Amino acid sequence: AIIWTGANTLKNSTGYNLTQLMVGSEGTLGIVTKIVLKLIPKNTHNVLLLVPFYKAEQACEAVSAIFRAGIIPSALEFMERDAIDWSVTYLDGISVDVKTEHKAHLLIEVDGNYPEILMQEAEKILEVVEQFEIDEVLFADTEDQKNALWKMRRGVAEAVKANSIYKEEDTVVPRFELPKLLKGIKEIGSKYGFQSVCYGHAGDGNLHVNIIKGTMTDSNWKTEVPKGIREIFELTVSLKGTLSGEHGIGLVQKNYMDIAFNKGHLELMERIKAVFDPNNILNPGKIFPDEL
Repeated sequence: AIIWTGANTLKNSTGYNLTQLMVGSEGTLGIVTKIVLKLIPKNTHNVLLLVPFYKAEQACEAVSAIFRAGIIPSALEFMERDAIDWSVTYLDGISVDVKTEHKAHLLIEVDGNYPEILMQEAEKILEVVEQFEIDEVLFADTEDQKNALWKMRRGVAEAVKANSIYKEEDTVVPRFELPKLLKGIKEIGSKYGFQSVCYGHAGDGNLHVNIIKGTMTDSNWKTEVPKGIREIFELTVSLKGTLSGEHGIGLVQKNYMDIAFNKGHLELMERIKAVFDPNNILNPGKIFPDEL
């Protein structure tokens, strides 16, 4: 059967929200053949700042402090020192002064249609971040500077991939819990003997955790790292977070689903799967743990 979900209205509380069910199903409940999207007008101006922090956990603390000050950035990205270092090395034509003492950076953008209001918001952001141990803030004055900073941020994933064998986990917590998440990830890494490089959409509480193989033995990589990943997810859920914000579940994450959901919850999802896909032909074996 072919069905439409949702409605072309601003409000809709009619029946179950099948749109969200399908969007969140990762291809396990049906095949989407047509999508209608809502567009919003593009803002005409933006201001971009790069803030270096001497302590990575303080960069995480600053994230929720910015929101508490009444600023809602259009983008707020967190990058640990290695993330920005590797990206600058990996990409051509990008020059960012990263000092040895810098442990993390926030890339903060505000946008709108009135430049004078944006400058007021930028000043308010400065007031917030100056409460922490920071170095000189870089204002991106030109489009070339802005493009270079975004190129640097977008190049992090490829730079990490080029540097070492790695595993990426996609954790999300409430913004104010980011400092605890970062601290815990580092402690878990020390316990199991792996290095991690963290970056991500901090304004959403979304932290990409790249676990780096480096000089780890193949044996430890196969046996110790999965234990560490499980502890990272247990920490994330204990902070009222989730296992994945963007990348979905799939084969890599499905056996950690028991951390986020109890057996009854998982069985309910399996029954929904059976209604939509009784023959189990839609992306089978990609969302539920091997053993419930």
